[in-house]
Amino acid sequence: MPTVGQASDQASVTQDSDNPAAPKSLWVAAIKPPMYSVAIIPILVGSLLARLETEQLNGRILAIFLLSAILLLVWENLSNDVYDADTGIDKNKHHSLVNLTQNQALIFWLGNLSLALGITGVSAIALMQQDMTILGLILICCALGYLYQGPPFRLGYQGLGEPLCFISFGLGVGAAYYSQAQTFSLACWGLGAVIGMTTTLVLFCSHFHQVNDDIAAGKRSPIVRLGTLGGATLLPWLCGSIFVILLGGMLLQVFPSSLILTLVSAPFAIQLCRHVKRYHNQPELVQNAKFVAIRFQFCCGILVCLGLLLPITLKLR
Repeated sequence: MPTVGQASDQASVTQDSDNPAAPKSLWVAAIKPPMYSVAIIPILVGSLLARLETEQLNGRILAIFLLSAILLLVWENLSNDVYDADTGIDKNKHHSLVNLTQNQALIFWLGNLSLALGITGVSAIALMQQDMTILGLILICCALGYLYQGPPFRLGYQGLGEPLCFISFGLGVGAAYYSQAQTFSLACWGLGAVIGMTTTLVLFCSHFHQVNDDIAAGKRSPIVRLGTLGGATLLPWLCGSIFVILLGGMLLQVFPSSLILTLVSAPFAIQLCRHVKRYHNQPELVQNAKFVAIRFQFCCGILVCLGLLLPITLKLR
């Protein structure tokens, strides 16, 4: 039995895919509600760090940025389904939106609409501040997202998706910080590395169960290149790097000491590593590793936010 406490969403998708009368879980898996924490956390972390360091926070800018980030992730997810449909890698993915709707053009244009709305929100912030820096950063993130999945580049198929993900979400923290402070700091890039790595783990862990499909489609993901055992062996080092950055930042007084709260998320990282190590070569059992990684990403991100809020709250008293 899997070591995680709850049955995976993917397992229920597999069961429901054989039951046309029960499509609900397929749609839930296609929409990916848990995934949107990866859009929200970077914006919260960057904005709260700016509040701690500058003692200012513009709530309207934060709200616009959060909504824009969600819309941009919607674009990323929709276009990923569209471009993967072109290569045939998703032929066995019952919860692909393209497979569910049988309308690739509709998903493509819904994705483009989300992209346009997200960029419009970020542009509004740039115009409010008369500073195009934040728009430039987010356009770079979008370009990296397209390079990852879009033709003719499809760099994710060359195993470069993880570095692109790390850079993009790290830049997201820096952009959120800049949207409040109109400058950068060493701390914002340090926490950008933390959030970038926790988010990259979600992508990394999504490959373990689909090695055969990736090979058939010519996708050289890190797990295809390393093998499932190699990936499982590397995973603890990737998780450990997050806590090395956090502890190092606190020791160097780059981060507030209140970020010691993030150590509470360590059991989730340990659970992820143990689960993947045990089931790395059993697709039906390791397929929920992505959701365990999302849980770690969310918990670590929320604890970073709480660690930033604590000194802010103490200063107000």
